[in-house]
Amino acid sequence: MLFQRSSGILLHPTSFPSQHGIGDLGKSAYEFIDFLKRSGYKFWQILPLGPTAEEHSPYIMNYSTFAGNPLMINLERLVQEGLLEPQEIVPLELEEKVANKVNYETVVPHKALYLQKAYTRFKKQLDEQHNTEFETFCQKHSAWLNDYALFMALLEAHESKAWNYWEPALAHRNSDTLKAKTEELKETILYQKFLQFLFFKQWEDLRHYANEQGIKIIGDISIYVCHNSVDVWANSELFQLNPHTLEPTYIAGVPPDFFSETGQLWGNPIYNWDAMQKTNFAWWIERFKTTLEYVDYVRIDHFRAFEAYWRVPGGEQNAMKGEWIKAPGYEFFDLLKQALGDLPVLAEDLGIITPEVEQLRDHYDFPGMKILQFGFGGDANSVHLPHNYIQNCLVYTGTHDNDTAIGWWETAGAKEKQYFAEYLGYSSPDEITNINWLMIRLALSSVASLAIIPLQDILSLGHSARMNDPRDNAGNWRWRYESSELLTQELSDQLLKLNQLYGR
Repeated sequence: MLFQRSSGILLHPTSFPSQHGIGDLGKSAYEFIDFLKRSGYKFWQILPLGPTAEEHSPYIMNYSTFAGNPLMINLERLVQEGLLEPQEIVPLELEEKVANKVNYETVVPHKALYLQKAYTRFKKQLDEQHNTEFETFCQKHSAWLNDYALFMALLEAHESKAWNYWEPALAHRNSDTLKAKTEELKETILYQKFLQFLFFKQWEDLRHYANEQGIKIIGDISIYVCHNSVDVWANSELFQLNPHTLEPTYIAGVPPDFFSETGQLWGNPIYNWDAMQKTNFAWWIERFKTTLEYVDYVRIDHFRAFEAYWRVPGGEQNAMKGEWIKAPGYEFFDLLKQALGDLPVLAEDLGIITPEVEQLRDHYDFPGMKILQFGFGGDANSVHLPHNYIQNCLVYTGTHDNDTAIGWWETAGAKEKQYFAEYLGYSSPDEITNINWLMIRLALSSVASLAIIPLQDILSLGHSARMNDPRDNAGNWRWRYESSELLTQELSDQLLKLNQLYGR
């Protein structure tokens, strides 16, 4: 799938400015799309949108691969819809002066207070007359929504204790017990459905606006799901779990790599691919179908696991004692293609990539990824150096897992800096200023059909604006920019000129 030569910006919605401590789907989101359009960009790339837990990673701490994150619901829009009163809302930013970081400890109860108030009014309206739009939403998404709402209600009733520690009848999904609990917790279940209704209503409007402006959205499917999620609870037979404890017998990760000498141990349960195959990958295909209802393209995170995945025994403290196990990638993508037709898929093919992984990617014509920050630590043969690119790929200055361009430059070694300097025609790294703009220009000028730039690099931000550091689970996924006023006309003009200069 070769993109028309174009460019985009990588930014997760939680990074938008707002009055409530976390980015949402309100005014700032629309202003960002306007910024994309006037700057000459055609794509907006996001991270997974699901509801998060604990460290709030959208990749490994996600309660559902189908649901949306209620923390992204815009409260001001609920005022417009009569579910909140303007005088009720007290901006969190007036109480908590943490302008460029999400403080989840204060954001979660703050947003919950107003969402509960909105639900109380909504429920009163619902008691008086049917809401056809809400009922249609619940019916359309019942395949995942019913289990999700029940799971979240049960999680609350069990004080967030993981599902495999619930009473056995619930953990093993006894039908009579589930029916009784559904009746007992019907109010909380309805509230959870209401939150999903609000999220997808707001997201659908935002996506429609983006598409109207000529902006396509690249979504993200993480290869794995969280063990303490509705996905595993409702489909335990599709995962490699101990039949007694329901704990993962094997967990996901990658062996030692660029980010960690002991590998990355993610802790997600490994799929039971044999069971998946017996259903013709129904769960996976439904996952893609649902995702493509709210984005235009899908980036598969850790694509290489569809060819072979790193399996670590449960209970290990790092990812070193693992093994590579083959996965049925061709069989899956053949069936996915039968279900969807053309596959609007991008492959995150970073890390330990073998010829077999490349063959799987190229067999389906999926564009892979090139990261400029990875290009200058070796020699001229690096696949991440622009002179080695093919057209059918995406180039990034860095991803959500990398430092910003400025942060990278500040910690790069002398040899790496010298290589970069000479590659761009400088005799010494000391001659280099505005490293982020050099990286942006290098990405845009490359032969790659699509160039994606994190907003942090466009805003000339340093290490403190890093979104995620895979070497440390704590404190990630919190960065946000302070104000839409940073997205100036002058900045747009500069970006538009570059996009036009390099035919994007």
